[in-house]
Amino acid sequence: MLDDIQNPEDLEQDDIQDAVLDGRRISAIRDAVEEADAERVNRLLEPLHSADIADLLEQVEPDERESILLLAPNAVDGDVLSELEETIREEVILALPPEVLNEAVRDLDSDDVVDLIEDLEDEQVDAILQALDGADRIAVEQSLSYPEYSAGRLMQREVVSAPEHWTVGHAIDYLRATEELPEQFYHVTLVDPRMRPVGNVTLGRLMGSPRATALADIQEETFRTIPVTEEQGAVAYAFNQYHLISAPVVDDDGRLVGMITIDDAMIVLDEEHEEDILRLAGVGESSLTDRVIETTKQRLPWLIVNLLTAILASLVIAQFEDAIATVVALAVLMPIVASMGGNAGTQSLTVAVRSLATRDLTGSNVWRVIRRETIVGLINGVVFAVIMAIVGLIWFGNPMLGGVIAVAMVVNLVIAALAGTLIPIGLERVGVDPALASGTFVTTVTDVVGFFAFLGLASAVLL
Repeated sequence: MLDDIQNPEDLEQDDIQDAVLDGRRISAIRDAVEEADAERVNRLLEPLHSADIADLLEQVEPDERESILLLAPNAVDGDVLSELEETIREEVILALPPEVLNEAVRDLDSDDVVDLIEDLEDEQVDAILQALDGADRIAVEQSLSYPEYSAGRLMQREVVSAPEHWTVGHAIDYLRATEELPEQFYHVTLVDPRMRPVGNVTLGRLMGSPRATALADIQEETFRTIPVTEEQGAVAYAFNQYHLISAPVVDDDGRLVGMITIDDAMIVLDEEHEEDILRLAGVGESSLTDRVIETTKQRLPWLIVNLLTAILASLVIAQFEDAIATVVALAVLMPIVASMGGNAGTQSLTVAVRSLATRDLTGSNVWRVIRRETIVGLINGVVFAVIMAIVGLIWFGNPMLGGVIAVAMVVNLVIAALAGTLIPIGLERVGVDPALASGTFVTTVTDVVGFFAFLGLASAVLL
């Protein structure tokens, strides 16, 4: 994008109305920073969305980021801090003047403040907590007392609730008289005298009903509460599965302690998806903003594991050195068998891991899924066996060699389908994250079985 810039200095007042973080604007901001033109930096940042300002701070070099924060600290508000990657967020918090940081934090709901500070150092956490009003500070501290990755950490403490015996008129008058309502809320939660939630009333039904209507008469049919210690992944699953917009959070006694809204639940769901993808590739929780040493540490362990599994596959090959030396064509065709098995295993693995994450793959349908994957592997194996038999015959003029690779292809693709399904299921049963460890085991199985089947058959048939 940046390579397409022609005249970034032409980005003046007329262009600023188009609030887009494109290459010209980024270049113009960099030029203004280089010239230490604080006024122009602020003018270029002012129309941008908080997410775009966060993207800008993540894309520039550390020294440029420090200069932007020095020249335009007020451009960073609470929403910008919430959008930043964790590693960059800590750096930005350290660079912001205390008064700017205090103002930014005060703008956030309690759940956003918790998300902001839970990975910071104690000194930084104390600084942010001191910036909050007394009630907000207590709410955040209580949220931090709940287990990490629990509903208690995800919820916001600001809740709009009403007694279950109220009418629409009572609720509307209460909402109009209340000075501090949550910035976003979708329901009025009905509670009994013990502060236990008993139902939800949507704002649409509330505003569209006569004042004399009892709130209990217009509450939603679907109502679920979430235990405060519920794991965040389970919370996100419930929102996605039951099409929830918001849900009250309750303590061990069933009393209302907070609210989780769909935007926070979907962020968790997105993070779960991203985490699965990264772990399937063996790179862990990494981002483009990570430093070289951090990225190296994350990737090195799994590369070592892959090296060990590759050595294991090589030991299998070493058992058939005489066969390979006698029939050189085996060395040419071996990578085909291994590659096809690896790809087939990865396909089954990806489906299985995703189905486990979404809870679509359960004990009630596991054997049906295994049977389906086995049949698919068998059909694909037969198709590619025919293709490779023809290739072996035409390429090397040896029908027996074509038959050997055909049989090996069928065996390896069936085993790959089974391994890609059974391994993640087995790991999940013993409490190991299937997204993190399955790939290495599946690759090992397909390589070892593929080489053994191909070279073993070749030794028995061709020699």
